[in-house]
Amino acid sequence: MSKMLKTVKDFVHYAIQQFKQHHVYYGHGTTNAKDEAWWLVLGFLKLPLIEREEFSEKILNPTEQQALLLLIERRAKEKIPVAYLLQEAYLRGYKFYVNKDVLIPRSPIAELIEQRFAPWFPSNKIAHNILDLCTGSACLAILCAYYFKEAQVNASDISPAALRVAEKNIKQHQLEKKLTLIQSDLFVNIPKKRYDIIISNPPYVDAKDLKTMPEEYHHEPRLGLAAGEDGLAIVRRIINQAKEYLTNEGLLIVEVGNSQTALIKAYPQLPFIWLEFEYGGSGVFLLHQKDLKRG
Repeated sequence: MSKMLKTVKDFVHYAIQQFKQHHVYYGHGTTNAKDEAWWLVLGFLKLPLIEREEFSEKILNPTEQQALLLLIERRAKEKIPVAYLLQEAYLRGYKFYVNKDVLIPRSPIAELIEQRFAPWFPSNKIAHNILDLCTGSACLAILCAYYFKEAQVNASDISPAALRVAEKNIKQHQLEKKLTLIQSDLFVNIPKKRYDIIISNPPYVDAKDLKTMPEEYHHEPRLGLAAGEDGLAIVRRIINQAKEYLTNEGLLIVEVGNSQTALIKAYPQLPFIWLEFEYGGSGVFLLHQKDLKRG
């Protein structure tokens, strides 16, 4: 097979064929076989994704050919996401290091950060302190550090392994002075101060969804996904405690995915604002600090 595959284009076409034949699931950065194949091939070769056609006739050397064939096989047959195979992922154009200790970055909260949470956070207001709970790779915290130049950002996670990944990303983005990592089970070790914005992409997958997820998701850490029978085990704790850590005009933004219905049923008294996204995604709510007092 390798004798027939020489160029980037050859390997992309072969990868597409293999992905379709083995019913690969796309949900960690792409939505189709073609984009997944280009990401894997060009990512392996350390070539820019945005100029993919320019490199289509590039010829791979024998060592590259054998290594890339193995990656394509692992993606197709073992269902390992490309991000883990390459140990890199992209979110809103920013590159992050990832491994199997963290979820692969994909939260729609990133789009809200780009917009500086407008219109709910006034454009003329300064965010002094931001907290990212369950930070994982720290991708959202890093975006907050970029888009809120005046803010100090705290990012916490219960997993020491995840925090090692987060630390690597913070160093790569040279944000050590703006972003502080805290090992904490939600608010347990968080400084007793008030944050202007608290964001979180916590575990929110309920027991039923966890059993039926595509195989690709089972390569991600269960600690970052599973959240009890109804998917609300972690979110309940965030809602119940966040008001003590927000300023009077502070915002809480949390992704709950498919657990949205269960959350609305569990907290009928809370005026959840369910956010909409231009680039896809759902199940993200916003609450004001004053409304959390009803919880």
